[in-house]
Amino acid sequence: MDRLAERGLTTGEVAERVARGQVNEVRRRSSRSLWAIIRANVLTLFNGVIAALWALIMIFGQWQDGLFGLVIVANSAIGIVQELRAKRTLDRLAVVNEAPVRVRRDGVDVEIPPHRIVLGDLILLGPGDRLLVDGEMIGSDGLEVDESLLTGEADPVHKAPGDQVLSGSFAVAGTGCHVATRVGGDAYAARLAEEASKFNLSHSELRAGITRFITYITWLVIPIGALLVWSQLKEADDFGQAITGAVAGIVTMIPEGLVLMTSIAFAVGVVRLGRRHCLVQELPAIEVLARVDVLCLDKTGTLTAGGMSLGEVRPLRDDLPVRDALGALANLDRDPNPTVQAIRAEHPGPSGWTPTAKVPFSSARKWSGAEFSGQGAWVLGAADVLLTPGTPAYAEADELAATGLRVLALGRAASLRDPDDLGPVEAAAIVVLKQRIRPEAAQTLRYFAEQHVTIKVISGDNPESVSAIATSLNIPGAEHALDARTLPENDPGKLAEILDANTVFGRVTPQQKRLFVGALQSRGHTVAMTGDGVNDVLALKDADLGVAMGSGSGATRAVAQVVLMNDDFSSLPSVVAEGRRVLANIERVSSLFLTKTFYALVLSLLTGVIGFAFPFAPRHSTLVNALTIGIPAFFLALAPSNERARSGFVPRVLRLAIPAGVVCAIAVYLSYLLAQNGGSSLAENRTAAVITLFITTWWVLVLIARPYVWWRIALVAAMAALFALAVTVPFSREFFALAPGDLGDDLVAVAVGLLASAVLTAVFKIVRSSDGTVVHNGPAATLRS
Repeated sequence: MDRLAERGLTTGEVAERVARGQVNEVRRRSSRSLWAIIRANVLTLFNGVIAALWALIMIFGQWQDGLFGLVIVANSAIGIVQELRAKRTLDRLAVVNEAPVRVRRDGVDVEIPPHRIVLGDLILLGPGDRLLVDGEMIGSDGLEVDESLLTGEADPVHKAPGDQVLSGSFAVAGTGCHVATRVGGDAYAARLAEEASKFNLSHSELRAGITRFITYITWLVIPIGALLVWSQLKEADDFGQAITGAVAGIVTMIPEGLVLMTSIAFAVGVVRLGRRHCLVQELPAIEVLARVDVLCLDKTGTLTAGGMSLGEVRPLRDDLPVRDALGALANLDRDPNPTVQAIRAEHPGPSGWTPTAKVPFSSARKWSGAEFSGQGAWVLGAADVLLTPGTPAYAEADELAATGLRVLALGRAASLRDPDDLGPVEAAAIVVLKQRIRPEAAQTLRYFAEQHVTIKVISGDNPESVSAIATSLNIPGAEHALDARTLPENDPGKLAEILDANTVFGRVTPQQKRLFVGALQSRGHTVAMTGDGVNDVLALKDADLGVAMGSGSGATRAVAQVVLMNDDFSSLPSVVAEGRRVLANIERVSSLFLTKTFYALVLSLLTGVIGFAFPFAPRHSTLVNALTIGIPAFFLALAPSNERARSGFVPRVLRLAIPAGVVCAIAVYLSYLLAQNGGSSLAENRTAAVITLFITTWWVLVLIARPYVWWRIALVAAMAALFALAVTVPFSREFFALAPGDLGDDLVAVAVGLLASAVLTAVFKIVRSSDGTVVHNGPAATLRS
């Protein structure tokens, strides 16, 4: 073991293990295989049903009535292409996001990608490092590992040589090294991930809602479709005509494009965010973005830039070696944090200061320290933790912190034997560090205020320092900061009440951050959490949406659903806006697709009960659906939107789609019956029904497409113009079997359509009013979906 700790594996040993396949190959959670994408877009229940119906039309009907089969092919192809684009974007960003692993090979410490770890590699650990493989410790210098993501145990675990470590945990303090004993799919975290989920790890209300739609529709289509087939076979003189009428009804019942549009919206969202250097590691995270109403920010690395500089050192005692002690402590760690780096840059390590014991820094303790031979025990950490309240030194540090500076204290302790009970500290100096506020922070915070997203600043720093920075950014309520050490931890209700009433919190421990997230969620909030340090990992994992900085620790980036690769805090509004765009637009197009489904269900039910021929052929439904749903839905699904999502997606869509579908169906059947009574041919009767169908469904599009901007007006106008061309141009009229020969029937059809449109407008207003939204009619109006 000693020889292995000195040199690690040799190049030859690594090559042997690679040849045997003993490498850390694990599929990324942000991506899925080409076959999985093809299967999801092609091998679906609805596609199978439509393929069977298309085959029936090809055998018994005319090929023009089989156009709906080409639509399915086009839909599947578009879905596959868009998801492949998203996959490439995700895979490219995921490679950049992977934190390199430090290993020792041939006696040299090198950084390698995680997938190049082999069985038996010697892996080096420092604060913030994520354990990617299982292993056995062979060296530890105060190493503490947080295993809470695996075991639920909140307290870090001290690791000594011989102890086992599991992938999925992360180092929070100290340094050490371990030998990889299980890699790839054999590692503990990989096995857990395989059991839990293969791709989408977050709950998606949107996808769950669409699954419910499909379940409802399937149960309705089966009996109504059977009734329709029976009635068409019973009444029709021609078997081919009976099959054509039945297929027209069943095909129209199926919302085949709804799942496709959802997939496309998600995929395009991933690509758009990728262009802004945002890695989405779980696709439903895009949806959660739209629902966020509380954003918890960590000060350091989010509101302030990651680095800092040493401002000044104020000695409190002239008889103590302040600068030597500061230099000795700052040069102990092989992997220093930004605070220690700033001190180390100004204070090199002194000679003669030999450490005999060390306590590494941890976010829970807020200090680090060491005992030096002949120099005693020295500690460096948060001033309000190490200094005694009421002393001049404490007051001076508090005054400096109130200006937004980061203030540390250097002191001497009697002993470091029990880090959890340090005892009194003899103050030696105050260390002042300068922090730089991100220039884009103020504008970003203003955006969230305008969008009614509540900001909570949660930091491990001094409350006064956090308050000063938050106040400078005009965060409401920032002038009153709370010290988290005074908050109740065993009374979740009281804690949630305090969190709702206050904005800025300092001296928050990692475990408290996690409690804060849970308390806010208990009040019905959808919580997003940003962070970059190892102390943010637990809260990021529990938040509805975890957002990590690209320069943050590997553990932080691993658990977050979204990673800001370029550390640009100002990209957060774009991230939230993308989520709102996806969810609001999918709700909008869902109303279109399900209106079609419900008018087809009602028409099929009426046809089955009354016993007439179905009011239109498959080619008619293909034409109308393409112009009022398929083409417009593609544009509407990708349109910009800032509407914050609300829960209740399924009932809200059904409240609009069911009555709208019923009105459309009744209008179409009325028009069809009136034409039949006039003694017209079947083709002329169906043409009258198609005219009414287009007018009513086009008007549903007009209502749903609001608010009106130039391109939406152009879109709905173009759809009307295309239908007019289809009716008037001889070739298209023949192709789509349209026969507008009876002017009286056609005028009646238009009148019925206009009357139904007026009823639809009233239905739309009633439904939107019951949803608590206001419908505006002006061109600059905003419709909250």
